[in-house]
Amino acid sequence: MLAERWRPARPIETRCRGPRSTSRSRSVLSAAGFNTSALARSTAILNLKRKRGQRQSAVRPHKLPMEGRLVFPLLLLLLAAFPGGLVRGDDDAAEELQVETLAKPETCSVLSGVGDTLQIHYTGQLMDGKVIDSSLSREPLVVELGKRTVIAGLEQSLIGVCEGQKIKATIPSHLAYGKKGYPPTIPGDASLEFEVEVISVTQQTPWQKMVNDVFPLLCLALVPTLLGLVGLYLYNKAKDQKPGRKKAKDKKSKKK
Repeated sequence: MLAERWRPARPIETRCRGPRSTSRSRSVLSAAGFNTSALARSTAILNLKRKRGQRQSAVRPHKLPMEGRLVFPLLLLLLAAFPGGLVRGDDDAAEELQVETLAKPETCSVLSGVGDTLQIHYTGQLMDGKVIDSSLSREPLVVELGKRTVIAGLEQSLIGVCEGQKIKATIPSHLAYGKKGYPPTIPGDASLEFEVEVISVTQQTPWQKMVNDVFPLLCLALVPTLLGLVGLYLYNKAKDQKPGRKKAKDKKSKKK
């Protein structure tokens, strides 16, 4: 009966267009036996929840996506690790050794290598131009490559040069005096510039080459051999003492 009554009638509208449509739908629902007061109460509650949700969405702050949540802590760690590196770059600090040839003779037959002895004149300065040391007023400095008589950056820049050559070496701090520096002349983490003139290059003799190259290897080979011989001597000595102790015990037992 309800289905036959509803078909010729106008279908029920879910959206209320105005007061007339609302009263008409209520009359149809009341005729069908529905509780219109409960329906109106539930509709009002739904509308109130929608308004609250719109207000909360308008006030609620925008959430960062998951990628943004991961990147933000990494940026904070970078800022903490490099407090001045991201704000301003240190243009005066060199990152690697740079060697520039200022003058070179026409004939360069002998190039320096590890083990050779060089006589040089040098002028060292900070990156701002402040001179820290110079040998121009003294005798030339004698440098034997491979012996670490000078800082590592200067020694590396002197490999592959010839007599009469002038070079300019930009040395980073980790190849110079490092974080500690050389107070009060050289601050910590300071890069240096050296202008070097090679006065003479003396190549190592075969005997010096043998001493420098072969002798350390022989020492490394002899040390385990000597330790083995000492261990064998102590073992034999301890082994020889055991029969003597047994003989002494046997003599004491015979006397008793």
